Amino acid sequence: MPTTSTPASPTPGTAAPSTATTDAAPTDAATPGLRTVLHPVSDLARAKAVHTALLGVPPQIDEPYYVGFEVAGQHVGLLPSGGPQGLTSSLAYWHVPDIETKLAQLKAAGATVTEAAHDVGGGRLVATVTDPDGNVLGLLQDR
Repeated sequence: MPTTSTPASPTPGTAAPSTATTDAAPTDAATPGLRTVLHPVSDLARAKAVHTALLGVPPQIDEPYYVGFEVAGQHVGLLPSGGPQGLTSSLAYWHVPDIETKLAQLKAAGATVTEAAHDVGGGRLVATVTDPDGNVLGLLQDR
């Protein structure tokens, strides 16, 4: 007859070991998350109408070169003709506390820097890297 073992009871006054998984505590290298997505658009007026209907708010930035929405802690930007980056597909930006440190970590891990960190106005730094499979990852740091 097969036997089964049961975990030993904890010593009185101590807690039983946890078998539940928990999220690791953030470190200085942890990213606050994806909070910015840029979409290249061919018709800014039509894209603005669609995104206004989708998000339920008007754009907070409404310029001929860029339309930006802020909703639920997320920023969604529309770039006519892909903007100065020449985007041909959507690009998500990971917000990071130190863009240069994160770029160095990504390079060491095998990513290729495709756009060095640079200021895009208001103290905001952006950069892009390409992972080994060709996926473009955006980095963003607000100073």
